[in-house]
Amino acid sequence: MFSIFDITLQLNAFPIKKAKSDLDKIVALSPQEKKQFTENQKQAIVEFHLENNAFYQKLVGSKKYTNWEDLPILNKTNLQSPLGSRLSKGFTTKNCYINKTSGSSGTPFIFAKDKYTHALTWASNMYRFGWFGIDFNRSLQARFYGIPLDFMGYKKERFKDFLSKRFRFPIFDLSDAVLEKILKKFQNTKFDYLNGYTSSIVLFAKFLRKRNLILKEICPTLKVCMVTSEMLFEDDKKLLETQFGIPIINEYGASELDLIAFENPEGEWQINAETLFVEILNEKNQILPYGSVGRIVITSLFNKAHPFIRYDIGDIGILDEKSTLEKPILKQLIGRTNDVAILPSGKKSPGLTFYYVTKSIIEDDGNVKEFIIKQRKIDHFEIEYVSETILDLVQIQKIKEAITLYLEPNLHFKFIRKNTLERTARGKLKQFTSFL
Repeated sequence: MFSIFDITLQLNAFPIKKAKSDLDKIVALSPQEKKQFTENQKQAIVEFHLENNAFYQKLVGSKKYTNWEDLPILNKTNLQSPLGSRLSKGFTTKNCYINKTSGSSGTPFIFAKDKYTHALTWASNMYRFGWFGIDFNRSLQARFYGIPLDFMGYKKERFKDFLSKRFRFPIFDLSDAVLEKILKKFQNTKFDYLNGYTSSIVLFAKFLRKRNLILKEICPTLKVCMVTSEMLFEDDKKLLETQFGIPIINEYGASELDLIAFENPEGEWQINAETLFVEILNEKNQILPYGSVGRIVITSLFNKAHPFIRYDIGDIGILDEKSTLEKPILKQLIGRTNDVAILPSGKKSPGLTFYYVTKSIIEDDGNVKEFIIKQRKIDHFEIEYVSETILDLVQIQKIKEAITLYLEPNLHFKFIRKNTLERTARGKLKQFTSFL
């Protein structure tokens, strides 16, 4: 039965009805059928892009391939070119879903999904949230996410929230005074679940602990809490379980792909093997056996608009030894976390707030390749960046205006252009680091 959320997707030419039906068929496959399905989709998506995508043809160096393992690893640097040069034949920015990555890895880019693939992403979300009794068409979400602060962007997101049965708590300011207002909203609203950035939700839980309050007692309709975008540490999960009084579900996703892994009712971090194919590789790009630590490399099995084939997402992880092709289990994810920025006014802003600031320096021409932000003093920050040309005064002014809008005025930023940026021992950039 269709409801407002599904209807909205259909009206925007995202075929959610077909996507749901197709996903149901994939889920129902036997283990042997699922294995064959995965191999067929891997071959089909590679052949499509080799035939229809000049960007991918150039990356592979041929229109033919023999072995899956011989295909190149696609990384984020490869994708920092104008989007138009990466689209397949027949696809344009007008007939695709277009978005930007958050830049949380320090390497932002713009991407595209064909409309069927984007509908599949939503069908995949609905299916997994349904494991916990959440229906996107009926369940009311307490949403701890950022929101654009310009007038049109703000209104657009609020309208989307209305259609999606979400009430958004913007996370740019999570001082005690703001958290008090959030608490009152829970007292007066029949929310079914929480969803949002891990660090923001953890800050709310710490506020409740300080007040000696249990959220389920304040809002009895709550069923579950899903956290995303940042690492959920075990002690933080226990804190959330204690202060919320509901199950805490860990998800791992990427906007350019789909939900990658989602904690199932058995407590396993189940990989999405319906729309994605996930591999763990070593430094030599060799496939590692289950139980080994390595780079997470992902293939989108359906996206025809833009290739994400053997795409190195920039994370390190382990697939559980009990994994199978039809049901892979993510045993551990290493290195997805952001610090919290504490500002002179007392405002606390999660590191992902900088996504909204860095939007102003993400250009489709790929000038800014990488960046990291360091908080040296309570009002002093450094932006280290790698770019083809130095940021000019107009660009710097634009960034400063965004900082004032999303954080607060009178913050001081130093812009440092570098040839390369410092990485962790695992080779990953940490977008935001506080030295306070």
